[in-house]
Amino acid sequence: MELVRFDGAYAGTVAGWAASVEETRWWCSRDEVTPETVAGWVAQPDTEAYGLMAAGELVAFGELWVEEDEAEAELARLIVAPGHRGRGLGRRFVSLLTREALRRKPAVCLRVNPANTRALRCYAAVGFRAVPQERADEWNRDQPEAYVWLCHEPAA
Repeated sequence: MELVRFDGAYAGTVAGWAASVEETRWWCSRDEVTPETVAGWVAQPDTEAYGLMAAGELVAFGELWVEEDEAEAELARLIVAPGHRGRGLGRRFVSLLTREALRRKPAVCLRVNPANTRALRCYAAVGFRAVPQERADEWNRDQPEAYVWLCHEPAA
C-alpha cells in the first residue's frame, strides 16, 4: 500500500463511494457529491488531496488541510472504497496521512459526525483523542453541526 497525491482522474470514482445520503453527510456534510464536487475540493488552496493505492487500485481518499495561520493540520473528507472496508485500510490510511501532516505541524486534528462510530473507533486506534470540551465548543461555533473533534499530538 502506498500513500500518493490524489489524481483528479479518480474524482468520479471517489464521488460514488458513499453508499447513502446519511453516509455522504457523515463524510462531507452534504447530501450529494459529484465528480465536480470532488474536483473542486482538491483544487482549493491549502488543500492537499491524497489517496491510498493497493495493487494499482485507489482504495481510500482524504485531504490534508495545512494553513499557515493555524497551529495544527487537519485531516478531512476521509473515505475508504466500499469493497475495501473492514480490513484495516482506514487505519493504515489515517496513520500514513497523519505522519505526513506531522512533518509540517506539531498536531493533527479532524472532525467527525458523532453518529459515525466506525470512524471514531478507527481514529482512536491510530492515536487520536477528543479535544477538551471548551475547545470543541469553540471550533463548532461556525460549523453546520456539532462535530466530535479529535487531535493527534505526539509525545514530546
